[in-house]
Amino acid sequence: MEISNQFFISIEGNEGVGKTTAVQYVKQFLNNHKKDFIATREPGGTPVAEQIRAVLLQEHDEPVAKDTELLLMFAARAQHVAAVIKPALKQNKWVVSDRFVDASYAYQGGGREMDLQRIAELDKWVLQGFKPGLTLLLDAPVDVCLARVKGRGDLDRFETEKSAFFERVRQVYLDRAKAESQRFKLINTDCDLGEVKSQIDAVLDRYLQGLQ
Repeated sequence: MEISNQFFISIEGNEGVGKTTAVQYVKQFLNNHKKDFIATREPGGTPVAEQIRAVLLQEHDEPVAKDTELLLMFAARAQHVAAVIKPALKQNKWVVSDRFVDASYAYQGGGREMDLQRIAELDKWVLQGFKPGLTLLLDAPVDVCLARVKGRGDLDRFETEKSAFFERVRQVYLDRAKAESQRFKLINTDCDLGEVKSQIDAVLDRYLQGLQ
């Protein structure tokens, strides 16, 4: 049975762009509209995938090869889709995921400067065309994002990267949003939280109306 992706929303963006807050706004919107949903994250979302997440985010004495990082991301994603996302969609539940496959193009493709075509081949093999029905891309200048990240305390393996890494991440995200403008909706987060929430609510309102 083919599974519809219409109830699948992903939230993407750079470090410090405000994804955690945006997830809360999306959950609030779905609650207000009496929608049954689950909220999850990548890498992670299942016990197995959360263990892979720990390996990916922790600092290691041994350098993590780019291919290792990419393959671990997709291994966690394969488990996430099989154990959490598709079963929820089969039950007509909405799924809100903090990151999905676009993050691999942005972080491993842009940040790590890996060949985007290689990522696309892995994407096709693992997901076979499965993607969110709606992707909210949160965007703000990199210097704004990094200033927010510095206030967090302990940083993970990705958060310690240099500004140039995150500029490349941002550019790939923006390129993907332009190429798939039907799925992606850009949310400016370089503003007060009330305005961010208004943008998200407006996008979700239009999306819901389009499904009716």
